[in-house]
Amino acid sequence: MRISLSCILLIFLAVQSGHAWGALGHRAVGLIAERYLSERASLAVRGILGPDSLAEVSTWADEIRSDPAWDHASPWHYISVDDDESLETVERNPDGDLLEALHRFEEVLRDPESSREKKAQALKWMVHLMGDLHQPLHVGRRDDRGGNEIDVRWFREPSNLHRVWDSGIINSQDLSYSELADFIDDPTLPQIRQWQSGDYERWAQESFDLRSQVYEIGDGNLSWEYRYKKWPIVERRLLQAGIRLAGKLNAIFDGE
Repeated sequence: MRISLSCILLIFLAVQSGHAWGALGHRAVGLIAERYLSERASLAVRGILGPDSLAEVSTWADEIRSDPAWDHASPWHYISVDDDESLETVERNPDGDLLEALHRFEEVLRDPESSREKKAQALKWMVHLMGDLHQPLHVGRRDDRGGNEIDVRWFREPSNLHRVWDSGIINSQDLSYSELADFIDDPTLPQIRQWQSGDYERWAQESFDLRSQVYEIGDGNLSWEYRYKKWPIVERRLLQAGIRLAGKLNAIFDGE
């Protein structure tokens, strides 16, 4: 049976939809976090993951989507909140959501009775979901599935708004994940303290508040101007995700 190039493209795009930040963004978040770990937290992470770095495991939660055994985990990557709802009043998914999953995996890491295998899995999830939390469309509208059903053209190629924010804006910078981390990793000490002082719910609210800027798409033909205007948001959210991930892991493994 012959499969046309267009069919292959459609399959590829379907697989890619819903993966916050794409591989480059998630790995940059993991790399930045490693730079801000305390000595004790760094040793704990190494003891759990062995030779694998936070950057290396950051995409695991997307890779396992190919395994039917993990189908139940799909809702953990996002939380749906419409414009007229709030995080406090929205009806939560009984199968779990982004916020529920982050709290649950943090508890696993804090539990001295958790096995190394369970802690490794929880840590891989936390690294990934902290990135998801900072992508505005993963605190998305229910009716358009976090921008997945908003068709746009990205530099003249068919795409959707969610994919543009997952990978389009980042990939268009033509950087490796380590270069991306180096370029954006310049927080001040007051910023680090301020960013790490919040909680998952506050950080989700930030994503919710940024959504209106994401939807400023005009006629849907997005290219240089949109990238120029939105890149500072992407840059800040990736950096905040890395700094906050480090703060959480320091608090967990330093016994705070």
